[in-house]
Amino acid sequence: MAVVDKHVQCPAESVVEILRDGWSYAAWVVGASRIRSVDPTWPQPGSQIQHSAGVWPLVINDKTISRAWDGTGRLELQARGWPLGEARIRIEVVPDPAGGCTIRMTEDAVRGPGTLVPKPLRTALLVPRNVEALNRLALLAEGRGRATGATGR
Repeated sequence: MAVVDKHVQCPAESVVEILRDGWSYAAWVVGASRIRSVDPTWPQPGSQIQHSAGVWPLVINDKTISRAWDGTGRLELQARGWPLGEARIRIEVVPDPAGGCTIRMTEDAVRGPGTLVPKPLRTALLVPRNVEALNRLALLAEGRGRATGATGR
């Protein structure tokens, strides 16, 4: 299981707003190339983002389903990318009393060929990808925080 943490210099709410915006998914999720549709109830459990992954013309169309959302920074997703398989992802946003917040992303394969890859190798492949995803998410959230005057400092 790949676990990555990132401290960001903005309020947790700035990160939560990005997570609520399903249309922003391709801007921070590494590998997502475009969003085709977002359920109007996103990120309520059961709602979906229809996305594509890859580089044209080698694009896979699939979806990500929200499995849990607490409204304040805990989101659980089931990301599909067949024929590669499916992954379960948990994102937690925790406010830091000293300012800013910490984002934690946990991911692992749950169905398909990805589950056949030994866990240590799977983790070694997922961690760098998720470090980059959290870097992108942090840039979006910190930019949103500066735009609204909420810097978390």
